[in-house]
Amino acid sequence: MLLQYVGKNIGNLVGKGLSSWVILEFFALSIPLTIALTLPMAVLVATLYAFSRLAAENEITALKASGVGLGSVLTPVLWAAAGVTLIMIGFNDQVLPRANHRLAILQRDIAQKKPTFGLREQVINEVSPGKFYLRAAHLDEGSNRMREITIYDMGDATRRRTIYADSGNMAMNPGMTDLELTLYNGNMQDIPTATPSQLQRLYFTTDFIRMRGVGNQFEKTAGDTYKGNREMTICEMHLAEKRARSDYLNARHDFIEAKNQAIGQHMVLSESAKKARLNQPVSVDLSAIYCGMVNLFRPKAAHAQGTTTASSTAAMFHRYGRLRTPAPASTTPALGTQSRLGSVPSARATTASSTASSTASSMAPVVTHEPPNFEVATQVDAANIRLMETAGMLNELSVEINKKFALAVACFVFVMLGAPIALRFPRGGVGLTIGVSLVVFALYYIALIGGEALGKRGMIPPAISMWMANVLFAAVAILLLARMGTQAATARGGDAREMFDAMKGWVRHQLGLLGLERRSSADR
Repeated sequence: MLLQYVGKNIGNLVGKGLSSWVILEFFALSIPLTIALTLPMAVLVATLYAFSRLAAENEITALKASGVGLGSVLTPVLWAAAGVTLIMIGFNDQVLPRANHRLAILQRDIAQKKPTFGLREQVINEVSPGKFYLRAAHLDEGSNRMREITIYDMGDATRRRTIYADSGNMAMNPGMTDLELTLYNGNMQDIPTATPSQLQRLYFTTDFIRMRGVGNQFEKTAGDTYKGNREMTICEMHLAEKRARSDYLNARHDFIEAKNQAIGQHMVLSESAKKARLNQPVSVDLSAIYCGMVNLFRPKAAHAQGTTTASSTAAMFHRYGRLRTPAPASTTPALGTQSRLGSVPSARATTASSTASSTASSMAPVVTHEPPNFEVATQVDAANIRLMETAGMLNELSVEINKKFALAVACFVFVMLGAPIALRFPRGGVGLTIGVSLVVFALYYIALIGGEALGKRGMIPPAISMWMANVLFAAVAILLLARMGTQAATARGGDAREMFDAMKGWVRHQLGLLGLERRSSADR
Protein backbone atom coordinates (compact mmCIF):
# COMPACT_ATOMS: atom_id res chain seq x y z
CA MET A 1 0.00 0.00 0.00
CA LEU A 2 2.85 2.36 0.75
CA LEU A 3 4.51 1.61 -2.61
CA GLN A 4 1.20 2.26 -4.35
CA TYR A 5 0.98 5.66 -2.66
CA VAL A 6 4.60 6.39 -3.61
CA GLY A 7 3.89 5.49 -7.23
CA LYS A 8 0.93 7.87 -7.38
CA ASN A 9 2.83 10.86 -5.97
CA ILE A 10 6.38 10.38 -7.25
CA GLY A 11 5.57 12.48 -10.32
CA ASN A 12 4.71 15.47 -8.12
CA LEU A 13 8.05 15.30 -6.29
CA VAL A 14 10.77 14.68 -8.87
CA GLY A 15 12.12 17.47 -11.01
CA LYS A 16 11.28 20.25 -8.56
CA GLY A 17 14.63 20.58 -6.85
CA LEU A 18 13.29 19.47 -3.47
CA SER A 19 15.71 18.43 -0.78
CA SER A 20 15.90 14.79 0.28
CA TRP A 21 14.60 15.73 3.75
CA VAL A 22 11.39 17.12 2.27
CA ILE A 23 10.83 13.94 0.24
CA LEU A 24 11.57 11.76 3.31
CA GLU A 25 9.13 13.84 5.36
CA PHE A 26 6.49 13.39 2.68
CA PHE A 27 6.75 9.59 2.79
CA ALA A 28 7.13 9.51 6.58
CA LEU A 29 3.84 11.37 6.93
CA SER A 30 2.25 8.81 4.62
CA ILE A 31 3.11 5.91 6.95
CA PRO A 32 0.45 6.54 9.68
CA LEU A 33 -2.40 6.11 7.19
CA THR A 34 -0.84 2.86 5.98
CA ILE A 35 -0.48 1.65 9.57
CA ALA A 36 -4.10 2.43 10.41
CA LEU A 37 -5.31 0.36 7.44
CA THR A 38 -2.82 -2.53 7.61
CA LEU A 39 -2.45 -3.19 11.35
CA PRO A 40 -5.69 -5.24 11.50
CA MET A 41 -4.25 -7.31 8.63
CA ALA A 42 -1.01 -7.81 10.54
CA VAL A 43 -2.89 -8.90 13.67
CA LEU A 44 -4.85 -11.52 11.72
CA VAL A 45 -1.73 -12.85 9.97
CA ALA A 46 0.14 -13.05 13.27
CA THR A 47 -2.73 -14.86 15.00
CA LEU A 48 -3.17 -17.39 12.20
CA TYR A 49 0.54 -18.12 11.94
CA ALA A 50 1.18 -18.35 15.68
CA PHE A 51 -1.68 -20.74 16.44
CA SER A 52 -0.95 -22.80 13.31
CA ARG A 53 2.61 -23.34 14.56
CA LEU A 54 1.40 -24.19 18.06
CA ALA A 55 -1.02 -26.78 16.69
CA ALA A 56 1.33 -28.22 14.06
CA GLU A 57 4.15 -28.74 16.60
CA ASN A 58 1.76 -30.44 19.07
CA GLU A 59 2.09 -27.66 21.61
CA ILE A 60 -1.72 -27.45 21.93
CA THR A 61 -1.83 -31.24 22.53
CA ALA A 62 0.82 -30.95 25.22
CA LEU A 63 -1.08 -28.15 26.93
CA LYS A 64 -4.29 -30.17 26.89
CA ALA A 65 -2.46 -33.15 28.35
CA SER A 66 -1.17 -30.91 31.14
CA GLY A 67 -4.72 -29.81 31.97
CA VAL A 68 -4.52 -26.39 30.32
CA GLY A 69 -7.66 -25.63 28.33
CA LEU A 70 -7.90 -23.65 25.15
CA GLY A 71 -9.64 -20.85 27.04
CA SER A 72 -6.55 -20.37 29.19
CA VAL A 73 -4.42 -20.26 26.04
CA LEU A 74 -6.62 -17.62 24.42
CA THR A 75 -7.01 -15.39 27.48
CA PRO A 76 -3.60 -13.62 27.32
CA VAL A 77 -3.95 -13.27 23.55
CA LEU A 78 -7.32 -11.58 23.92
CA TRP A 79 -5.92 -9.25 26.58
CA ALA A 80 -3.09 -8.35 24.21
CA ALA A 81 -5.65 -7.75 21.45
CA ALA A 82 -7.60 -5.45 23.76
CA GLY A 83 -4.38 -3.52 24.45
CA VAL A 84 -3.68 -3.18 20.72
CA THR A 85 -7.24 -1.95 20.22
CA LEU A 86 -6.83 0.77 22.85
CA ILE A 87 -3.50 1.82 21.37
CA MET A 88 -5.06 2.00 17.90
CA ILE A 89 -7.92 4.18 19.18
CA GLY A 90 -5.37 6.66 20.52
CA PHE A 91 -3.32 6.35 17.32
CA ASN A 92 -6.31 6.98 15.05
CA ASP A 93 -7.41 9.90 17.22
CA GLN A 94 -4.13 11.72 17.84
CA VAL A 95 -1.35 10.58 15.50
CA LEU A 96 -3.25 9.94 12.27
CA PRO A 97 -5.15 13.29 12.06
CA ARG A 98 -2.02 15.30 12.82
CA ALA A 99 -0.04 13.39 10.19
CA ASN A 100 -2.82 13.87 7.62
CA HIS A 101 -2.95 17.59 8.41
CA ARG A 102 0.80 18.08 8.03
CA LEU A 103 0.80 15.96 4.87
CA ALA A 104 -1.97 18.08 3.32
CA ILE A 105 -0.05 21.28 4.11
CA LEU A 106 3.16 19.80 2.74
CA GLN A 107 1.43 18.78 -0.49
CA ARG A 108 0.14 22.33 -1.00
CA ASP A 109 3.61 23.75 -0.32
CA ILE A 110 5.20 21.34 -2.79
CA ALA A 111 2.57 22.23 -5.43
CA GLN A 112 3.66 25.88 -5.21
CA LYS A 113 7.30 24.97 -5.84
CA LYS A 114 8.25 25.39 -9.53
CA PRO A 115 4.69 25.36 -10.82
CA THR A 116 5.73 24.89 -14.46
CA PHE A 117 6.34 21.22 -13.68
CA GLY A 118 2.86 20.99 -12.19
CA LEU A 119 1.08 21.99 -15.40
CA ARG A 120 -0.98 19.31 -17.11
CA GLU A 121 -2.02 18.98 -20.72
CA GLN A 122 -5.65 19.49 -21.76
CA VAL A 123 -6.47 20.80 -18.27
CA ILE A 124 -7.18 24.34 -17.04
CA ASN A 125 -4.27 24.88 -14.64
CA GLU A 126 -4.49 27.51 -11.90
CA VAL A 127 -1.11 29.22 -12.25
CA SER A 128 -1.87 32.15 -9.93
CA PRO A 129 -4.81 31.65 -7.54
CA GLY A 130 -7.79 33.68 -8.69
CA LYS A 131 -5.82 35.53 -11.37
CA PHE A 132 -4.28 33.40 -14.13
CA TYR A 133 -5.48 30.11 -15.58
CA LEU A 134 -3.61 28.34 -18.38
CA ARG A 135 -4.56 25.52 -20.72
CA ALA A 136 -2.24 23.96 -23.30
CA ALA A 137 -2.90 21.12 -25.72
CA HIS A 138 0.73 19.93 -25.47
CA LEU A 139 3.52 20.58 -22.95
CA ASP A 140 7.14 19.63 -23.38
CA GLU A 141 8.69 19.53 -19.90
CA GLY A 142 12.21 19.26 -21.34
CA SER A 143 12.12 22.44 -23.42
CA ASN A 144 9.14 24.19 -21.69
CA ARG A 145 7.52 24.50 -25.13
CA MET A 146 3.71 24.76 -25.37
CA ARG A 147 1.24 24.47 -28.25
CA GLU A 148 -2.40 25.61 -28.63
CA ILE A 149 -2.42 27.85 -25.57
CA THR A 150 -5.39 29.49 -23.87
CA ILE A 151 -4.88 31.91 -20.96
CA TYR A 152 -7.70 33.29 -18.81
CA ASP A 153 -6.65 36.55 -17.13
CA MET A 154 -8.96 37.34 -14.19
CA GLY A 155 -6.59 39.74 -12.42
CA ASP A 156 -8.38 42.95 -13.43
CA ALA A 157 -11.91 43.33 -12.05
CA THR A 158 -12.87 45.83 -14.78
CA ARG A 159 -12.45 43.40 -17.66
CA ARG A 160 -12.12 39.77 -18.61
CA ARG A 161 -9.22 38.91 -20.89
CA THR A 162 -8.73 35.70 -22.85
CA ILE A 163 -5.51 35.09 -24.78
CA TYR A 164 -5.16 32.51 -27.53
CA ALA A 165 -1.78 31.56 -29.03
CA ASP A 166 -0.53 28.96 -31.47
CA SER A 167 2.64 28.21 -29.44
CA GLY A 168 4.87 29.63 -26.75
CA ASN A 169 7.69 29.19 -24.24
CA MET A 170 7.71 29.53 -20.46
CA ALA A 171 10.55 30.22 -18.02
CA MET A 172 11.20 31.66 -14.57
CA ASN A 173 12.86 35.05 -14.16
CA PRO A 174 16.40 35.22 -12.67
CA GLY A 175 14.97 35.92 -9.21
CA MET A 176 12.75 32.83 -9.47
CA THR A 177 9.71 34.84 -8.42
CA ASP A 178 7.80 35.44 -11.68
CA LEU A 179 6.70 33.19 -14.52
CA GLU A 180 7.51 34.60 -17.96
CA LEU A 181 5.55 33.48 -21.02
CA THR A 182 6.47 34.23 -24.64
CA LEU A 183 3.53 33.62 -26.97
CA TYR A 184 3.52 33.41 -30.79
CA ASN A 185 0.80 33.97 -33.41
CA GLY A 186 -2.37 34.63 -31.47
CA ASN A 187 -4.97 37.14 -30.39
CA MET A 188 -6.14 38.81 -27.20
CA GLN A 189 -9.84 39.39 -26.45
CA ASP A 190 -11.00 41.91 -23.82
CA ILE A 191 -14.60 42.18 -22.58
CA PRO A 192 -15.37 45.03 -20.11
CA THR A 193 -17.45 43.89 -17.14
CA ALA A 194 -19.52 47.09 -17.25
CA THR A 195 -20.43 46.66 -20.93
CA PRO A 196 -20.32 42.94 -21.72
CA SER A 197 -21.74 43.55 -25.22
CA GLN A 198 -18.46 45.17 -26.32
CA LEU A 199 -15.49 43.15 -27.52
CA GLN A 200 -11.95 44.32 -28.24
CA ARG A 201 -9.67 41.95 -30.13
CA LEU A 202 -5.93 42.46 -30.67
CA TYR A 203 -3.85 40.22 -32.93
CA PHE A 204 -0.16 39.70 -32.26
CA THR A 205 2.81 37.88 -33.69
CA THR A 206 4.82 37.83 -30.46
CA ASP A 207 3.52 38.66 -27.00
CA PHE A 208 5.35 38.68 -23.68
CA ILE A 209 3.45 38.05 -20.42
CA ARG A 210 4.84 38.10 -16.90
CA MET A 211 2.85 36.44 -14.11
CA ARG A 212 4.15 38.00 -10.92
CA GLY A 213 4.25 36.28 -7.57
CA VAL A 214 4.57 32.75 -8.95
CA GLY A 215 7.52 31.80 -6.78
CA ASN A 216 9.93 28.90 -7.11
CA GLN A 217 11.17 28.80 -3.53
CA PHE A 218 9.93 26.01 -1.29
CA GLU A 219 8.52 27.48 1.91
CA LYS A 220 6.71 25.55 4.62
CA THR A 221 3.40 26.90 5.85
CA ALA A 222 3.31 27.21 9.62
CA GLY A 223 -0.06 28.71 10.56
CA ASP A 224 -2.61 26.79 8.49
CA THR A 225 -5.50 25.95 10.82
CA TYR A 226 -8.03 24.65 8.28
CA LYS A 227 -8.70 20.94 8.74
CA GLY A 228 -10.71 18.46 6.73
CA ASN A 229 -12.70 15.59 8.18
CA ARG A 230 -9.71 13.24 8.17
CA GLU A 231 -7.45 15.87 9.74
CA MET A 232 -9.51 16.39 12.90
CA THR A 233 -9.44 14.46 16.15
CA ILE A 234 -12.51 12.69 17.46
CA CYS A 235 -13.36 15.51 19.88
CA GLU A 236 -12.93 18.13 17.14
CA MET A 237 -15.28 16.17 14.89
CA HIS A 238 -17.70 15.79 17.80
CA LEU A 239 -17.92 19.60 18.14
CA ALA A 240 -18.16 19.98 14.35
CA GLU A 241 -20.98 17.43 14.36
CA LYS A 242 -22.89 19.49 16.95
CA ARG A 243 -22.54 22.62 14.83
CA ALA A 244 -23.57 20.72 11.70
CA ARG A 245 -26.67 19.39 13.46
CA SER A 246 -27.61 22.91 14.54
CA ASP A 247 -27.16 24.14 10.96
CA TYR A 248 -29.29 21.24 9.73
CA LEU A 249 -32.13 22.09 12.11
CA ASN A 250 -32.03 25.74 11.03
CA ALA A 251 -31.99 24.73 7.36
CA ARG A 252 -34.93 22.36 7.86
CA HIS A 253 -36.90 25.10 9.64
CA ASP A 254 -36.22 27.54 6.79
CA PHE A 255 -37.17 24.95 4.18
CA ILE A 256 -40.46 24.03 5.87
CA GLU A 257 -41.31 27.71 6.33
CA ALA A 258 -40.60 28.58 2.70
CA LYS A 259 -42.34 25.47 1.37
CA ASN A 260 -45.51 26.17 3.35
CA GLN A 261 -45.62 29.75 2.06
CA ALA A 262 -45.06 28.57 -1.50
CA ILE A 263 -47.90 26.08 -1.16
CA GLY A 264 -50.11 28.82 0.31
CA GLN A 265 -49.44 30.96 -2.77
CA HIS A 266 -50.10 27.97 -5.08
CA MET A 267 -46.55 28.04 -6.41
CA VAL A 268 -45.21 25.10 -8.44
CA LEU A 269 -42.34 23.43 -6.59
CA SER A 270 -39.46 21.57 -8.17
CA GLU A 271 -39.27 17.78 -8.00
CA SER A 272 -36.28 17.89 -5.63
CA ALA A 273 -38.21 20.14 -3.24
CA LYS A 274 -41.22 17.81 -3.35
CA LYS A 275 -39.07 14.76 -2.58
CA ALA A 276 -36.93 16.45 0.09
CA ARG A 277 -36.18 14.22 3.08
CA LEU A 278 -36.99 15.90 6.38
CA ASN A 279 -35.95 13.02 8.64
CA GLN A 280 -33.06 14.11 10.83
CA PRO A 281 -29.89 12.08 10.07
CA VAL A 282 -29.16 9.55 12.81
CA SER A 283 -25.60 9.86 14.08
CA VAL A 284 -24.81 7.36 16.85
CA ASP A 285 -21.18 7.02 17.87
CA LEU A 286 -18.88 6.79 20.87
CA SER A 287 -17.46 10.29 20.53
CA ALA A 288 -19.40 11.78 23.47
CA ILE A 289 -18.25 9.02 25.87
CA TYR A 290 -14.70 9.11 24.54
CA CYS A 291 -14.39 12.91 24.75
CA GLY A 292 -15.84 12.84 28.26
CA MET A 293 -13.14 10.39 29.34
CA VAL A 294 -10.44 12.45 27.60
CA ASN A 295 -11.60 15.63 29.34
CA LEU A 296 -11.13 13.96 32.73
CA PHE A 297 -7.38 13.82 32.13
CA ARG A 298 -7.03 17.29 30.60
CA PRO A 299 -5.99 20.24 32.77
CA LYS A 300 -8.86 22.52 33.65
CA ALA A 301 -8.76 26.00 32.11
CA ALA A 302 -8.78 28.88 34.60
CA HIS A 303 -11.53 31.48 34.19
CA ALA A 304 -11.39 34.99 35.62
CA GLN A 305 -14.28 36.40 37.62
CA GLY A 306 -16.89 38.31 35.67
CA THR A 307 -16.61 36.19 32.52
CA THR A 308 -19.55 33.93 33.28
CA THR A 309 -21.86 35.70 30.86
CA ALA A 310 -19.34 35.66 28.01
CA SER A 311 -18.48 32.00 28.56
CA SER A 312 -22.13 31.00 28.73
CA THR A 313 -22.81 32.99 25.58
CA ALA A 314 -19.96 31.22 23.79
CA ALA A 315 -21.24 27.89 25.02
CA MET A 316 -24.72 28.68 23.70
CA PHE A 317 -23.21 29.69 20.35
CA HIS A 318 -21.28 26.43 20.03
CA ARG A 319 -24.29 24.41 21.09
CA TYR A 320 -27.01 25.99 19.00
CA GLY A 321 -24.96 27.32 16.09
CA ARG A 322 -26.21 30.91 16.36
CA LEU A 323 -27.99 32.98 18.98
CA ARG A 324 -31.57 34.15 18.75
CA THR A 325 -32.41 37.30 20.70
CA PRO A 326 -36.02 37.25 21.92
CA ALA A 327 -38.07 40.41 21.52
CA PRO A 328 -39.08 42.30 24.70
CA ALA A 329 -42.47 41.34 26.10
CA SER A 330 -43.86 44.87 25.84
CA THR A 331 -42.97 45.29 22.20
CA THR A 332 -45.89 45.03 19.77
CA PRO A 333 -45.09 43.12 16.56
CA ALA A 334 -44.69 45.63 13.77
CA LEU A 335 -46.45 45.38 10.47
CA GLY A 336 -44.55 43.54 7.78
CA THR A 337 -42.28 41.61 10.17
CA GLN A 338 -40.09 39.24 8.15
CA SER A 339 -38.58 35.88 8.97
CA ARG A 340 -34.96 34.72 8.68
CA LEU A 341 -35.51 34.14 4.99
CA GLY A 342 -35.40 37.88 4.30
CA SER A 343 -38.06 38.57 1.71
CA VAL A 344 -40.44 35.76 2.76
CA PRO A 345 -43.15 37.17 5.11
CA SER A 346 -43.64 35.27 8.34
CA ALA A 347 -47.11 33.78 8.82
CA ARG A 348 -46.97 34.34 12.59
CA ALA A 349 -45.93 38.00 12.21
CA THR A 350 -48.63 38.63 9.59
CA THR A 351 -51.30 37.18 11.87
CA ALA A 352 -50.14 39.31 14.80
CA SER A 353 -50.07 42.50 12.73
CA SER A 354 -53.52 41.87 11.25
CA THR A 355 -54.91 41.26 14.75
CA ALA A 356 -53.43 44.51 16.03
CA SER A 357 -54.91 46.41 13.09
CA SER A 358 -58.38 44.94 13.57
CA THR A 359 -58.30 45.76 17.30
CA ALA A 360 -57.23 49.36 16.78
CA SER A 361 -59.93 50.00 14.21
CA SER A 362 -63.68 50.04 14.94
CA MET A 363 -64.52 49.40 11.33
CA ALA A 364 -64.94 45.93 9.81
CA PRO A 365 -61.66 44.15 9.12
CA VAL A 366 -60.27 44.70 5.65
CA VAL A 367 -58.91 41.57 3.95
CA THR A 368 -55.94 42.25 1.70
CA HIS A 369 -54.71 39.81 -0.94
CA GLU A 370 -50.97 39.90 -1.43
CA PRO A 371 -49.69 39.28 -4.95
CA PRO A 372 -47.79 36.00 -5.35
CA ASN A 373 -44.11 36.31 -4.57
CA PHE A 374 -42.29 34.39 -7.29
CA GLU A 375 -39.03 34.52 -5.31
CA VAL A 376 -40.46 32.03 -2.83
CA ALA A 377 -39.93 29.07 -5.20
CA THR A 378 -36.30 30.07 -5.66
CA GLN A 379 -35.86 30.36 -1.91
CA VAL A 380 -37.40 26.92 -1.45
CA ASP A 381 -34.79 25.44 -3.79
CA ALA A 382 -31.99 27.32 -2.01
CA ALA A 383 -33.20 26.09 1.38
CA ASN A 384 -33.44 22.55 -0.01
CA ILE A 385 -29.85 22.69 -1.26
CA ARG A 386 -28.67 23.92 2.14
CA LEU A 387 -30.68 21.14 3.79
CA MET A 388 -28.99 18.46 1.66
CA GLU A 389 -25.53 19.96 2.22
CA THR A 390 -25.88 20.05 6.00
CA ALA A 391 -27.30 16.51 6.03
CA GLY A 392 -24.36 15.31 3.95
CA MET A 393 -21.91 17.04 6.27
CA LEU A 394 -23.54 15.35 9.27
CA ASN A 395 -23.28 11.93 7.63
CA GLU A 396 -19.63 12.45 6.64
CA LEU A 397 -18.61 13.45 10.16
CA SER A 398 -20.46 10.52 11.70
CA VAL A 399 -18.89 8.11 9.20
CA GLU A 400 -15.36 9.33 9.99
CA ILE A 401 -15.92 9.07 13.76
CA ASN A 402 -17.29 5.53 13.54
CA LYS A 403 -14.53 4.54 11.12
CA LYS A 404 -11.80 5.45 13.62
CA PHE A 405 -13.34 3.20 16.27
CA ALA A 406 -14.27 0.39 13.85
CA LEU A 407 -10.73 0.02 12.46
CA ALA A 408 -9.32 -0.19 15.99
CA VAL A 409 -11.86 -2.77 17.18
CA ALA A 410 -11.14 -4.86 14.07
CA CYS A 411 -7.82 -5.87 15.68
CA PHE A 412 -9.71 -7.56 18.53
CA VAL A 413 -12.24 -9.17 16.16
CA PHE A 414 -9.52 -10.63 13.94
CA VAL A 415 -7.80 -12.25 16.92
CA MET A 416 -11.09 -13.88 17.88
CA LEU A 417 -11.52 -15.06 14.29
CA GLY A 418 -7.98 -16.20 13.55
CA ALA A 419 -7.35 -18.47 16.56
CA PRO A 420 -10.17 -21.01 16.03
CA ILE A 421 -9.50 -21.16 12.26
CA ALA A 422 -5.82 -21.92 12.84
CA LEU A 423 -6.61 -24.60 15.46
CA ARG A 424 -9.20 -26.21 13.18
CA PHE A 425 -6.59 -26.73 10.42
CA PRO A 426 -3.29 -27.20 12.30
CA ARG A 427 -1.27 -28.27 9.24
CA GLY A 428 -2.46 -25.44 7.03
CA GLY A 429 0.85 -23.63 7.32
CA VAL A 430 1.66 -20.54 5.32
CA GLY A 431 -0.86 -21.40 2.63
CA LEU A 432 -3.74 -21.34 5.09
CA THR A 433 -2.46 -18.09 6.60
CA ILE A 434 -2.22 -16.33 3.25
CA GLY A 435 -5.46 -17.75 1.84
CA VAL A 436 -7.64 -16.99 4.85
CA SER A 437 -6.06 -13.56 5.28
CA LEU A 438 -6.73 -12.57 1.67
CA VAL A 439 -10.35 -13.73 1.85
CA VAL A 440 -11.00 -11.96 5.16
CA PHE A 441 -9.26 -8.77 4.06
CA ALA A 442 -11.17 -8.65 0.78
CA LEU A 443 -14.54 -9.16 2.46
CA TYR A 444 -13.79 -6.76 5.30
CA TYR A 445 -12.53 -3.87 3.21
CA ILE A 446 -15.23 -4.30 0.57
CA ALA A 447 -17.80 -4.02 3.38
CA LEU A 448 -15.90 -1.06 4.87
CA ILE A 449 -15.63 0.88 1.60
CA GLY A 450 -19.19 0.08 0.57
CA GLY A 451 -20.50 0.99 4.01
CA GLU A 452 -18.60 4.28 3.93
CA ALA A 453 -20.17 5.22 0.60
CA LEU A 454 -23.67 4.23 1.72
CA GLY A 455 -23.27 6.04 5.04
CA LYS A 456 -22.14 9.30 3.45
CA ARG A 457 -25.09 9.24 1.08
CA GLY A 458 -27.49 8.70 3.97
CA MET A 459 -28.82 5.41 2.58
CA ILE A 460 -27.76 3.56 5.75
CA PRO A 461 -27.13 5.09 9.19
CA PRO A 462 -23.36 5.62 9.57
CA ALA A 463 -23.18 3.57 12.76
CA ILE A 464 -24.61 0.53 10.95
CA SER A 465 -22.65 0.99 7.73
CA MET A 466 -19.27 1.26 9.47
CA TRP A 467 -19.81 -1.43 12.13
CA MET A 468 -21.62 -4.10 10.10
CA ALA A 469 -18.34 -5.75 8.98
CA ASN A 470 -17.09 -6.00 12.56
CA VAL A 471 -20.43 -7.37 13.75
CA LEU A 472 -20.57 -10.04 11.04
CA PHE A 473 -17.01 -11.22 11.58
CA ALA A 474 -17.47 -11.13 15.36
CA ALA A 475 -20.56 -13.34 15.03
CA VAL A 476 -18.60 -15.87 12.95
CA ALA A 477 -15.72 -15.71 15.45
CA ILE A 478 -18.02 -16.36 18.43
CA LEU A 479 -19.55 -19.34 16.60
CA LEU A 480 -16.12 -20.80 15.88
CA LEU A 481 -14.95 -20.17 19.46
CA ALA A 482 -18.01 -21.96 20.80
CA ARG A 483 -17.21 -25.02 18.66
CA MET A 484 -13.46 -24.87 19.33
CA GLY A 485 -12.18 -28.06 20.93
CA THR A 486 -15.08 -30.21 19.72
CA GLN A 487 -13.67 -30.94 16.26
CA ALA A 488 -12.21 -34.38 15.58
CA ALA A 489 -9.15 -33.21 13.65
CA THR A 490 -5.68 -34.11 14.90
CA ALA A 491 -2.23 -32.90 14.07
CA ARG A 492 -2.01 -35.52 11.36
CA GLY A 493 -4.90 -33.97 9.45
CA GLY A 494 -6.53 -30.62 9.45
CA ASP A 495 -4.54 -29.06 6.64
CA ALA A 496 -5.78 -26.86 3.84
CA ARG A 497 -6.55 -29.93 1.68
CA GLU A 498 -9.08 -31.12 4.26
CA MET A 499 -10.81 -27.76 4.11
CA PHE A 500 -10.98 -27.89 0.30
CA ASP A 501 -12.20 -31.51 0.38
CA ALA A 502 -14.95 -30.53 2.80
CA MET A 503 -16.00 -27.70 0.51
CA LYS A 504 -16.03 -30.04 -2.52
CA GLY A 505 -18.13 -32.57 -0.64
CA TRP A 506 -20.63 -29.90 0.32
CA VAL A 507 -20.89 -28.70 -3.28
CA ARG A 508 -21.38 -32.26 -4.58
CA HIS A 509 -24.04 -32.89 -1.97
CA GLN A 510 -25.92 -29.74 -2.99
CA LEU A 511 -25.66 -30.62 -6.68
CA GLY A 512 -26.97 -34.13 -5.95
CA LEU A 513 -29.95 -32.75 -4.11
CA LEU A 514 -30.63 -30.37 -6.99
CA GLY A 515 -30.51 -33.29 -9.48
CA LEU A 516 -32.94 -35.33 -7.39
CA GLU A 517 -35.38 -32.42 -7.33
CA ARG A 518 -35.17 -32.05 -11.11
CA ARG A 519 -35.79 -35.79 -11.70
CA SER A 520 -38.73 -35.81 -9.31
CA SER A 521 -40.27 -32.80 -11.04
CA ALA A 522 -39.73 -34.47 -14.45
CA ASP A 523 -41.47 -37.66 -13.24
CA ARG A 524 -44.44 -35.61 -12.13
